[in-house]
Amino acid sequence: MKLRVAVVALLIVALAGVTLAEDKTKAAEAAAEAWLELLDSGHYAQSWQDFSSMFKAAVGEKEWEQQMRAVRTPLGEMISRKIRSADFATQLPGVPDGQYVVIRYETSFANKKSAIETVTPMLDKDGQWHVSGYFIK
Repeated sequence: MKLRVAVVALLIVALAGVTLAEDKTKAAEAAAEAWLELLDSGHYAQSWQDFSSMFKAAVGEKEWEQQMRAVRTPLGEMISRKIRSADFATQLPGVPDGQYVVIRYETSFANKKSAIETVTPMLDKDGQWHVSGYFIK
């Protein structure tokens, strides 16, 4: 009987952990999607304002705007985007430990039919999810 209670207790704790990670993933996805709307509309300076404090300390606003004009403008208008995966992590290469969600999107642009966008929101010092990385290939 004690073993059953222990197993049930472990299952409840495990399920609670999964639910907590899912909640964090959903909040991070919402932040990423709002941020991507800024990129899609060409508001690169505003997208920089919405970055994590860690990213803003590493990359200046003007540098970010130049990079996005060079990378995003040739792609043309975003046609479609759907989440391929969203993975919660507390450790990622090259960044301090924290709470991150690595989100991969299958995206189609007017001039590039198939691309993978990776957006990585992090739970920042202000308690909000802010994008800390963006890659497209």
